[in-house]
Amino acid sequence: MIRRELSAAERIDWLRLARTPQVGPVTFSKLIARFGNAANALEALPDLAARGGRQKPLKILAPEAAEAELEATETQGARLLMACEPDYPDLLAALDPPPPVITVMGRLDPDAAPCCAIVGSRNASAIGIRFARDLANELGRTGITIVSGLARGIDGAAHSGSLTTGTIAVLAGGIDHIYPPEHAELHRDIARDGLLVTESRLGGTPTARDFPRRNRLISGLSLGTVVIEAAMRSGSLITARLAAEQGREVMATPGSPLDPRAKGTNKLIRDGAALIENADDVLEILQQAKRPVAAESDTEDYRVDNDVETNSTVRERIADLLSPSPVSIDEVVRQSDLPAGLVHSVLVELELAGRANILPGGSVQADYSDGRR
Repeated sequence: MIRRELSAAERIDWLRLARTPQVGPVTFSKLIARFGNAANALEALPDLAARGGRQKPLKILAPEAAEAELEATETQGARLLMACEPDYPDLLAALDPPPPVITVMGRLDPDAAPCCAIVGSRNASAIGIRFARDLANELGRTGITIVSGLARGIDGAAHSGSLTTGTIAVLAGGIDHIYPPEHAELHRDIARDGLLVTESRLGGTPTARDFPRRNRLISGLSLGTVVIEAAMRSGSLITARLAAEQGREVMATPGSPLDPRAKGTNKLIRDGAALIENADDVLEILQQAKRPVAAESDTEDYRVDNDVETNSTVRERIADLLSPSPVSIDEVVRQSDLPAGLVHSVLVELELAGRANILPGGSVQADYSDGRR
């Protein structure tokens, strides 16, 4: 995605497209690549959704609503950053694709120093909390900015330990949504001295689907992710997986095999994560880490001849290959025996129709929200 300043009108269109239901980050990126700008993409949405089989019109955000969100966000003391804008965080811009819009509040520049995520169990042990706080403090004193999710346990300890040196809290809800309630003071302090970041709109209450998005931002802002205490079914392991998929470093602290909170971290180490015992271990890994950079947009896989209408048989053939379990788009291309550009084009139409979810990382799953089976 080409970095450039947007005009006031372009920012409104960008926000409207990003806030349109069924326009996920992958589809957003592909629409911008295909149509050149958000205004052209917005104009094309109804036709694309209808091609995919959508029965009801898309609820595209009105220009007045987008203007109101921008104004309300600024009144709150926060600001919206569009993925193409120069002040959008560099490491997030390097994601494929980057979140189209984020809201930030605070004075900290995420590009001013290397960032490292520290995440872990909400139900953390006393020693785990102490280790997280001390590790964050030691790393902060060496010039590392700490990123975490403002949750109970390890996250809160990491923020507390790095509050005076630089910390970024990534939220699942709106920038003004304080959760957990006992972190109200920490939320306020980070807004003043650090940085709050979220993909959700102002006033948004998080749903289950917002937490994986938050985890993707945590790892995406960071050169590496340290996991301290995590059960086998843990959001922290999702953050670690996302970090690996993003080409970032994954680190974990070992624990007792008798403690369920060590099962996840011990498995990460067995699977290749770096074993971390102190700040020096983390610094050594981060010093060797390659800083990702945003690649030039490769839109060839989505550039299709606009004069060629995809017939319904081809579209349903692709839709029938999807299930609720994610599958790689490459596999859909192989099994459909159709050109990759055509498959990508149809998948965008199916997502706009509410029949597919295109996931970051190159996979897709069926979405039966339109009632089809």
